[in-house]
Amino acid sequence: MNSQSIAEYLSNHEFFSELSEDILKLLCESASMLEVKKRQVLFRQGERADKFYIVRNGRISVQIPAITGPTLEVQTLSTDQILGWSWLIPPYQWHFQAKAEEDSKLLEFNGVAILSQCEQDPKLGYQLLKKFAVLMAERLDVSRQKLMDEWNPEQFA
Repeated sequence: MNSQSIAEYLSNHEFFSELSEDILKLLCESASMLEVKKRQVLFRQGERADKFYIVRNGRISVQIPAITGPTLEVQTLSTDQILGWSWLIPPYQWHFQAKAEEDSKLLEFNGVAILSQCEQDPKLGYQLLKKFAVLMAERLDVSRQKLMDEWNPEQFA
């Protein structure tokens, strides 16, 4: 994808469509294509978060790693879904793990560059924070529900 096709894609994407042309331009300048192979881990919980992604095709599993036992899959993201909000919130560490369920293509955004612009332009930062806050709430709600479904001891009301 070249910058013109990225700009067109973002302007038509539900998550970004209401943002100004200046913000879309900044996002385009910070974007690149990334291909990941099946079972490749994009990031691990606790690692430094400095990116976010849009799944262009394929499937990415959002997971909570377990101390012992299997990893808990929270959600599977597919075409046009956003992955990652930890780049925007201190301490800038991933709260989940992400792993490719199949070969996938993603649009990868340089969160450090975007965050730097947010620090210089609080209006920009606030607009992006409002957008990503919705994503955070959704991801945390899905996680809470998944944990409740998985942890269901007898006689628990």
